[in-house]
Amino acid sequence: MSATCTVVIGAGPAGLTAAYELVKAGQGVVVLEESDTVGGLSQTVERDGWRFDIGGHRFFTKVPEVEALWHDILPPEDFLMRPRMSRIYYNGAFFDYPLKAMNALRGLGVAEAARCVLSYAITRIHPPKDQTTFEGWVAARFGWRLYRIFFKTYTEKVWGMEATEIQADWAAQRIKNLNLMTAARRAVLPRRNRKDVASLIEEFQYPKYGPGLMWEHCRSRVEELGGEVRMRTAVSAVRHQEGRAIGVTATTEGGMRVYEADHVVSSMPLSTLAKVMDPPAPTHVQEAADGLRYRDFLTVALVVPQRFSFPDNWIYIHSPSVKVGRIQNFGSWSPYLVKNDRTCLGLEYFVNEGDELWNDSDDELIALAKRELGALGLVQPDAVEAGYVVRMPKAYPVYDADYKGHVEAIRAWLAEVAPNVHPVGRNGMHKYNNQDHSMLTAMLTVQNILGNGRHDIWRVNVEDDYHEEQTGKAAAGGSAREGAGREAPLHPRRQTAA
Repeated sequence: MSATCTVVIGAGPAGLTAAYELVKAGQGVVVLEESDTVGGLSQTVERDGWRFDIGGHRFFTKVPEVEALWHDILPPEDFLMRPRMSRIYYNGAFFDYPLKAMNALRGLGVAEAARCVLSYAITRIHPPKDQTTFEGWVAARFGWRLYRIFFKTYTEKVWGMEATEIQADWAAQRIKNLNLMTAARRAVLPRRNRKDVASLIEEFQYPKYGPGLMWEHCRSRVEELGGEVRMRTAVSAVRHQEGRAIGVTATTEGGMRVYEADHVVSSMPLSTLAKVMDPPAPTHVQEAADGLRYRDFLTVALVVPQRFSFPDNWIYIHSPSVKVGRIQNFGSWSPYLVKNDRTCLGLEYFVNEGDELWNDSDDELIALAKRELGALGLVQPDAVEAGYVVRMPKAYPVYDADYKGHVEAIRAWLAEVAPNVHPVGRNGMHKYNNQDHSMLTAMLTVQNILGNGRHDIWRVNVEDDYHEEQTGKAAAGGSAREGAGREAPLHPRRQTAA
């Protein structure tokens, strides 16, 4: 290891991006990863020759540097161009997602459609008083009736709490300033392969063997350039003194080791980072760390004959009668993920680590998934040929009423005692980032470390000129509408030196 070294905690998209950018710049890097797999939530799990994308990862971005990095890591022949399709399954019918006004109203029937339009009109006149919550934010833009049909049930499945407890931040990120009127306007005035809003793109790039292929290649590139990637290495302490982090203590099967560090780039959960600082954080920071919450996730992958396939990448299940929240069709992501005239359907369940579903045996979960496919009328249970279960802890940082204060308390303390500790990525920043967001936070952090900028990475995916819906004035160089676009980041404002 070089005398000047950055320790990177975590080998997901953010961690490996930071490591790759640093080694390309000639910096010493060691990556510490607790598990035996790179990629984090973007890994590709393989069982008996079947490959599963955990959560689904569309490779689409408006950041040229991120796009260039993808193609720097993977050769062109490893990318596929895939059609994008997602639908909502509600009351036995399919609806386009994102919502297309005419499709949604037609599928609901004339009477229900009229009620929804009337509800929207009334809501425009008398909007919800509290739009700081998911419920108020969405109802104000779609009306109460459409909100209850198309948003409430699924969102409460994802987060395991009432929609009134979820902050509007997540709604702004997820729905991207769409409302019923803009959805109707786009239905009347369609454009081919729309890319002004990421949720409306019609095609995207995808590594043919799944997103994990990207991060397996990235790991190899880091090592080829002289960096180290140490697997099954759990960080137990980040040591700091006199206003700087000086090293990271980690444990492996071979024992404990201390890695000296000039900088620490951390993609481990922000709450965990606060807990492993040594000397320990003060009480109020520890309490903030304890207050940050996460939602966990498991996929039950079922092998079925090709005749049960569907064109969607995934289907959102809005029926409250089943526990499944979303169903992926891995064959629609890439034919290289499936085999033998079969496809594999991934039923996604949003859970809390340690609850009943999380603790159920694999056989019990496979039986549940088969029953629910049958109840939805999608696949006959006896047609399922095999099943696999994948559990993923801390998949989603929770945006509850208190999370902002908790994050700010941890950020402020870290900036005071160890400004050379750099949180990046989804869990590292407790932000609901997509893969390209996470990569961008890492890339800008490396520029800061190298002295090539003073970027405020906490503005990535938040401020008005970092929003995927660039229209009118914004496209001409003015400011965009306020929002928190999630799926297609642009550069945040660069902070100039004082």
